[in-house]
Amino acid sequence: MTRRSIGALFGEGRTFIGVVHLPALPGSPRWAGNMDWVLDRAEEEALALQSGGADGIIVENFGDAPFRIGRVDPETVAGVSLAVNRIRQVTTIPLGINMLRNDARSALAVAAATQAQFIRVNVHYGVMAADEGLVEGEAFATLRQRRLLGAEVHILADVMVKHAVPLGSSDLGLVARETISRGLADGLIISGPATGMPAVAEDVETVRRALPDGLLLVGSGVNPDNAQALLARSDGAIVGTWLKRNGVITSPIDPERVKQMCASIKNVADAD
Repeated sequence: MTRRSIGALFGEGRTFIGVVHLPALPGSPRWAGNMDWVLDRAEEEALALQSGGADGIIVENFGDAPFRIGRVDPETVAGVSLAVNRIRQVTTIPLGINMLRNDARSALAVAAATQAQFIRVNVHYGVMAADEGLVEGEAFATLRQRRLLGAEVHILADVMVKHAVPLGSSDLGLVARETISRGLADGLIISGPATGMPAVAEDVETVRRALPDGLLLVGSGVNPDNAQALLARSDGAIVGTWLKRNGVITSPIDPERVKQMCASIKNVADAD
């Protein structure tokens, strides 16, 4: 996906994607046994994002920590599918799925079944060492499954994803180029070292030089104070933590923070 084609998916201007962090789903350690409550909260937060000006929403099984490497369980797929379907019924903006930790094939399956438009893949190409173990990209299998499903689902791939370190090249520009040219990702995401921590502006610049015409989003730590510095060389941001009440990640989304974040992102000026 090129920068020029962003309008086809998210609209014009810099893109603001909000995150719906699902509470614990069936089978996970903190599952509370009430799926109706999970779905109601997902709907409430999605509506807050849409009404506050978000251009898209990513739904992820954030409450299922600790995460596993590879395929999630069938009950997780079922839970995320129900949540995305509920959100689909009440919103009109593009939807995406991130299956933690790195289950691109299940994310694609949910997207195909719910008519979601994109997925986020933490490690699409290459290998990273994470808290949970080694995370290996599955670009080969993911691209072939997308073709088999006939799904028009965009793949947004992290570069040097947070909560992990690379095994292999640590040249950020090289990894970015290869994730696009060899991994065939549709867009890239650059983040900080951990959830809620900002990316480094110089890293954003490095990836932009490696990907002058591609879709580049900043995937963590963006707030109204640093939006100009982080987004001047990118096409937008994925925001989760800052949108929560008082910036506490376990709290519900604050509609006023969504509006404030949207205004900050939309007012970012291009770098000279």
